[in-house]
Order: sequence, then C-alpha cells, then structure tokens
Amino acid sequence: QVQLVESGGGLVQAGDSLRLSCAASGRTFSSNVMAWFRQAPGKGREFVAAIRWSSGDTYYADSVKGRFTFSRDNAKNTAYLEMNSLKPEDTAVYYCAARNSPVVHFTRTNYNYWGQGTQVTVSS
Repeated sequence: QVQLVESGGGLVQAGDSLRLSCAASGRTFSSNVMAWFRQAPGKGREFVAAIRWSSGDTYYADSVKGRFTFSRDNAKNTAYLEMNSLKPEDTAVYYCAARNSPVVHFTRTNYNYWGQGTQVTVSS
C-alpha cells in the first residue's frame, strides 16, 4: 500500500505561483510513477503532469507545459508541483496519484493510489 498526502493549495491571484507537495509513505516507491490530476467543478478529472520516479522523467499536459514543473526528492519520498503564471482556469482540486509500474499513463483509471486532494483557487 502507498499513502499519499497533498499539501500546499490555496487562494492566489492570476499570475501568482504556488507549490504543491505530495508526500508518499508505505511501500517502496522507486519503481513507480507519480502524477497530478485536477478536477474543476462540473468537470472530469484531468491529467496535469507525471514523473517516473526512478529517472525523474516528466510529462505535462499541454495546458500547463512551460508553467508547471514536477520534481521529486528521493530522500523525502516527496514530489512537488511548482505552478507559475497561474490562470483562473487552473482553479480545481488537485490530486496526487501513483501507480505500481514505471509506465506512464495519462488517464486516471491507470492509477492505484490517490491522495485526498488540495484546493487551488486562482482569482482574476
């Protein structure tokens, strides 16, 4: 089992930055993929970014490419999503997710473990 705990959400203005954290505990994480998804009110849960834990390779949705950066700290078993130049359309609940495989997927059904979510609200 893997437990994921997100933190770092909040209310910011357009153009501001936020950093989300996802702390993982439980079984070893070295061969997994971790991802961030988000869900805005009335919409489905969409892929934001993913990282292959062992190599640090990252993948991003087109809507956040160039603005968001996904990184991890192996020693702390924690991943970070640095979000810059935030826009009102980035407003959503952000979820950290993980899967028991080094293969990266962009759909929520491929992820075994989920955090509780953290709210990000960007005002215009």
